Amino acid sequence: MAPGLSEIGVFLPYSPLHQLLLDALDGPVVATSGNISGEPVLTDNSEALHRMSDIADVFLQHDRPIVRPADDPVFRRIGRQLCPIRIGRGCAPRELTLPWRQSQPTLAVGGHMKGTVALSWDDRVVVSPHIGEMDSPRSLDVFAQVAADLQALYGVQAKRIVCDAHPGYTTHRWARTQGVPVIEAWHHEAHASAVAAEFPRDGEWLVFAWDGVGLGRDGTLWGGEAFLGRPGSWQRFASLRPFRLPGGDKAGREPWRSAAALHWECGTHWNATPDPDGLARAAWRQHVNCPSTSAAGRLFDAAAAIICDMPTASFEAQGPMVLEAMCRDSVEPMHLPLDARDDGILRSDWQPLLGVIADESLEPARRAELFHASMAGVVLDQALAARRQHAVTQVGLGGGVFQNRVLAERVIELLEDAGFEVYLPQTLPCNDAALSFGQAAEAAAREATS
Repeated sequence: MAPGLSEIGVFLPYSPLHQLLLDALDGPVVATSGNISGEPVLTDNSEALHRMSDIADVFLQHDRPIVRPADDPVFRRIGRQLCPIRIGRGCAPRELTLPWRQSQPTLAVGGHMKGTVALSWDDRVVVSPHIGEMDSPRSLDVFAQVAADLQALYGVQAKRIVCDAHPGYTTHRWARTQGVPVIEAWHHEAHASAVAAEFPRDGEWLVFAWDGVGLGRDGTLWGGEAFLGRPGSWQRFASLRPFRLPGGDKAGREPWRSAAALHWECGTHWNATPDPDGLARAAWRQHVNCPSTSAAGRLFDAAAAIICDMPTASFEAQGPMVLEAMCRDSVEPMHLPLDARDDGILRSDWQPLLGVIADESLEPARRAELFHASMAGVVLDQALAARRQHAVTQVGLGGGVFQNRVLAERVIELLEDAGFEVYLPQTLPCNDAALSFGQAAEAAAREATS
């Protein structure tokens, strides 16, 4: 049911229908959302019959229409707290308070994955339930419906829109068609603002924004960043050594591309590269569709491809999830060099770790543990450097990579032992579902300091 993983999610019946089904079947039931992969849940009976007839054998339907789609929420225990992975029925729309007041209502439309929208006015923000990935016309239709319903429900009409700076995102293009002023927010700065706004504190923050990829200020794909400052005024302090990613977006479902690219970057070859014609290597050499990235998520993909022999993934983050599940013991990390480049940004170099995770004389579980411990060590090293230079003491953790419990718990332990105050989101997910809230916080903070 969950091959390669060490845990499954469970829920108790929350409706009379669930209870009747469980009583009749006399045992646990495997449940999944009623949707095509990546799309919002289906709510219309006839559409469900038409689109899911190849998936479901039997449909149990009702004559009561579903007005608003809402998926089930997902929570995971990390350290001493339950952390949301997805907000939905029962805990969304979710209302939060900003430390700044706004002059006009704002609609923040999130990113491209794990979509949510946020409506903010005065010092209030309401975040919608999970919508899904913005890859299909139906996703856009549901997104627009949720945005309109949220404004109608609260009687607040947005006078401006905040969107991700990436011009290729569906939400960005939609925002540009709405006939109201548009504010752009950088992807990882919105992650940082989401953490800082959830935990209003005086003083400067150091926030780590580790995820897959998002457009950075220099036009490359960021995803392993550490920011100093506060919402509306972030400074990129540290990052990870960048590498060129063959195939760009394809790497998300084909982790071998990240693994191969790391080797090519170091002038070596990975024998397990599924590139028989050498097309990916040739494209990499000629800089064709090979954007530069500093994404921590792509490093986890690469490690999973190498250690777990997972060249491809059937769902997002499958490889890193299997890699995490292999970890049993806490091990000493490998120290990775941290140096400043010409632009003044500190960068941690993953190259010394590459030979270790590819060393087949070591047990796969041992290599997985070393990888997690060393990546946690990167966070500590960068935090210590920030404290030496800027006396910062409060650290936030944002971005989907920190849904990894092994990594997050080790990071929290290391930072707290070193005397830092550590904040991992509790009200909203740390993944892209919090981007809309972070965008709203960015816009409000910019207005308050302008």
